[in-house]
Amino acid sequence: MAPPAGVLDGGWGWVIVAASFTAQLLAYGSPQSVGVLYPEWLHAFQESKGMTAWVGSLVAGVGLIASPICSACVDNFGARPVTIFSGVMVAGGLMLSAFAPNVQFLIFSYGIVVGLGCGLVYAATLTITCQYFDKRRGLALGIVTTGTSVGAFIYASAQNELIVLFGLGGCLLMIGAVALNIMACAGFMRPLNMPGYYLRQKAALERNAEGQLFEKPPSDDLKIAAGSTSPTAEKSLTVKESLIAIDAKDLPVQTEKKKGSLLAGLTIMRVIKKKQQAYCKYMHCMYEILQDQSMVAFCIGIFLFSLGAFPPVLFIEDVAQSGGLVEEVSVIPLVSIGAIATCVGKLALGVLVDIRWINGIHLYAFTMFAGGVALLLIPTTKTYLGLQILAAVLGFFSGNWSLTSYITTTIVGLDKLTQAHGILMFFGGFGIMLGPPVVGWFFDWTQSYDLAFYFSGGCVELGAVILFLLNLPCCNRKHTKNDRPDVRYVSNCDKVASVA
Repeated sequence: MAPPAGVLDGGWGWVIVAASFTAQLLAYGSPQSVGVLYPEWLHAFQESKGMTAWVGSLVAGVGLIASPICSACVDNFGARPVTIFSGVMVAGGLMLSAFAPNVQFLIFSYGIVVGLGCGLVYAATLTITCQYFDKRRGLALGIVTTGTSVGAFIYASAQNELIVLFGLGGCLLMIGAVALNIMACAGFMRPLNMPGYYLRQKAALERNAEGQLFEKPPSDDLKIAAGSTSPTAEKSLTVKESLIAIDAKDLPVQTEKKKGSLLAGLTIMRVIKKKQQAYCKYMHCMYEILQDQSMVAFCIGIFLFSLGAFPPVLFIEDVAQSGGLVEEVSVIPLVSIGAIATCVGKLALGVLVDIRWINGIHLYAFTMFAGGVALLLIPTTKTYLGLQILAAVLGFFSGNWSLTSYITTTIVGLDKLTQAHGILMFFGGFGIMLGPPVVGWFFDWTQSYDLAFYFSGGCVELGAVILFLLNLPCCNRKHTKNDRPDVRYVSNCDKVASVA
């Protein structure tokens, strides 16, 4: 049943926002400030910078690459169970990393386990937030997603102090214990009108009912929030819904005990055929998305930006120490400065993109260009104050991640937003995974960060040029009109769970 109008855009929804904000802060605080831990790992394990950089790159990239799997877990089990499980993964991975004997073990415990846990938290918190908000959804999601930046700001200084007081292992144990509070945040994520057909299927299986075991969910059960239209026919189901909905006409109306095994076999074959058709339709939809020139340009831009702009988060502290600009991590680390600037950038760029005459894609290209200039200036900076300024500038323009869902909706429309965002996150996660190791290899080869940051800045500038040129009216005739069509955002969490 649809929720009452008073439930949306207020009331318990703001409790959900607070819980989701806190969950993202606790989960992403350490991974987003991993640059503070990176010099300590270099000193403790005496591995090359390229090998050690895999830890920070995986913890940020694995969750993005696995975002389709994380979203599927939330769709099937709900936000609360997934958040509880993710809290166990994040806390367990951090505590396990305290006993890491080498970098290879750290790559698994911190890079993969914590990274997957963060991906699950991200999908669950965004999904439950969009269920409770309709008209104020943008504001609610903006508040929730700033939890990652605030967490990075707090954890960068906190981890530095904990390392001084308790050592690297003690620091990881303590922040792992704090991360257990993610499970407490899950307790506030009260489900709103969860589909009931899962429970009916389970009850039917338990009592071995003679009737139909699998039922098509009523149209009311597919409503997640107010404003959803009631599908009355199979063709009205979205691609994603067709992957989990089984039409009743494809299953026997009544299972006779004498022919139970035969009918069960026929049922399984029909279900497999139905699923195969749905997955083929899903893959065809993704193929159509990649035929759009603007979408391809955006994917390339996201990949190159992630490849070049993420390494400073990991290496900026080591750059200052290697250059002799500072003997140890300062009271307010460069990572913290970049994190708070990113938080400001998300809010400011979100306000700018709401202006009617501003082209969202061109605004994103401009932020990439400005961020690339900051990267190219890092090797020429000879003072710690200069690095602080460049960290703030790069952090501010890195807030363009808040524009991804808006630009994606502009390009492909709301109906294909989920699939398109999954593709974008794959390219972004792949770039994040490759960026830090490549920069580390450049340092191991040249014993200097100069060439590495010239490479990173060049990648970002190339992405900005490609994104800008391929979206000019003369190069892309599809978007000659205003790129800001009036889009009515329905309260379907499957379509909005991808907002960055």
